[in-house]
Amino acid sequence: MRSLAIAASFTVALAGCASMQSGTDSTATADIKNSGGQSVGTATLTQVPGGVRIVIDAKSLPPGAHAVHIHEIGKCEGPAFTTSGGHFNPERKQHGTMNARGAHAGDLPNMSVDGLGNGRLETVTDRVTLGAGASSVFDADGSAIVIHAASDDFKTDPTGNAGGRIGCGVIARKGM
Repeated sequence: MRSLAIAASFTVALAGCASMQSGTDSTATADIKNSGGQSVGTATLTQVPGGVRIVIDAKSLPPGAHAVHIHEIGKCEGPAFTTSGGHFNPERKQHGTMNARGAHAGDLPNMSVDGLGNGRLETVTDRVTLGAGASSVFDADGSAIVIHAASDDFKTDPTGNAGGRIGCGVIARKGM
C-alpha cells in the first residue's frame, strides 16, 4: 500500500513538471522597438483555452489610438519595418472585424496611449495559435507584432488606414 502511495506521489510530481514545461511552450514574447532601435514595449502572448491572450505594454509612443497587428513575417528591419510583410492572414480574408469579408488573423484592437506615451493592450484572439497549424504565428518565416502610427478603422482593406509602422517586435517562444 505504501509503495502505491509513493508511486502515485511520484506520478503527480512528474505531471506537475510536465505542465510547467508545457507552459514555456505556450508562451511567447516580443521586444517592440522603434525605428531608432530603442525598446518601446513588450508583448506577451499566452495560449489559453479559446485562443491566445496578448498583453502589450508600451512606452515612449505618441499619444492617441494606435493600430496593433500581427504581421506575417518575423523580421523587423527599420526604419519602416516593411520586412515584417502584411498582416498575418493565412485564410486570405479581407481586413477588419467590421468587414463582412474579414478579419485577418492578425487584426487586433487599437491600443490607447496616454499623454506620457504609455499604452497597454490586453486582448484574446481565437484567430491565431502558438501551437501547430495554419494559424500558428510560428510558421516557416515567423511573425511580428507591429504598432502603427494611426488607429485602425476595422474595415478598410488591406490595412484599416492604420498609417506607418512605428514599432515592431519579432514574436519568439519564451526562453528562446
